[in-house]
Amino acid sequence: MKSLLFSRFLLLLPWVLVVIVVLDIDSSRAPLPALAPRGGGRPAAARAPPQRRREAALPTIYAITPTYSRPVQKAELTRLANTFRQVARLHWILVEDAAARSELVSRFVAGAGLPCTHLHVATPRRYKRPGLPRATEQRNAGLAWLRQRHQHLPPPQPGVLFFADDDNTYSLELFQEMRTTRKVSVWPVGLVGGRRYERPIVENGKVVGWYTGWRADRPFAIDMAGFAVSLQVILSHPKAVFKRRGSQPGMQESDFLKQITTVEELEPKANNCTKVLVWHTRTEKVNLANEPKYHLDTVNIEV
Repeated sequence: MKSLLFSRFLLLLPWVLVVIVVLDIDSSRAPLPALAPRGGGRPAAARAPPQRRREAALPTIYAITPTYSRPVQKAELTRLANTFRQVARLHWILVEDAAARSELVSRFVAGAGLPCTHLHVATPRRYKRPGLPRATEQRNAGLAWLRQRHQHLPPPQPGVLFFADDDNTYSLELFQEMRTTRKVSVWPVGLVGGRRYERPIVENGKVVGWYTGWRADRPFAIDMAGFAVSLQVILSHPKAVFKRRGSQPGMQESDFLKQITTVEELEPKANNCTKVLVWHTRTEKVNLANEPKYHLDTVNIEV
């Protein structure tokens, strides 16, 4: 009996030794180090991709766009939004000439896919006569919103403002040019003033005159699409607005710029004002002569 038990013990002995060795190895292992937090504990801004960090450091471009109800309104705004979506750090200030926000523009803004402030102010009927300046109240509403937004924020507040009418066409290069504006920058505008283009005349890096087809004697013979203003200049001149009294058609740019700068201080952009990067295009007036007045479509389609 004893010999049988001893024989079985000898058979089991190798397996016992293996278990002991394994247990000894496990007990000698050092504890694993704790996992580092995701991102290495760096702030979120430091973990952002380099391109996003560079964009976050750019001055914001504020584009004030007056708009009014007409058959091509949505088409114009769509073209403009397609451009603005490709510009980093752009805030669109869209101002309707209306007593209330329209459903069409409200829906458009909701799906535009870019930062946008939707305002409205109606032009008084007495100012809607032919020959009077247009979009004055809307541009001033955009300026008022911009000043109110920034009045309680500490300086410096880097930013650039320009007036982007909804019937213009913009090269993306223009936004790169205007973003470095220190005070007021200027550039040529195509298809305006009865000419292929108008532009500031530059000598030795300074504006010395104007190449224009209409009233070259204007203090600033420039189109609304031909300049940008530093946000700091807008904030430091709180009373600078577009005027109704005493202002004539084609003179609103001069009346506004006289309040904030001089010709000598203007900053030429676009290769010393020799490149056209914005065009004063206008959508052809649509022909709706065949639009029915009574037997309308059974489906109401927004155009």
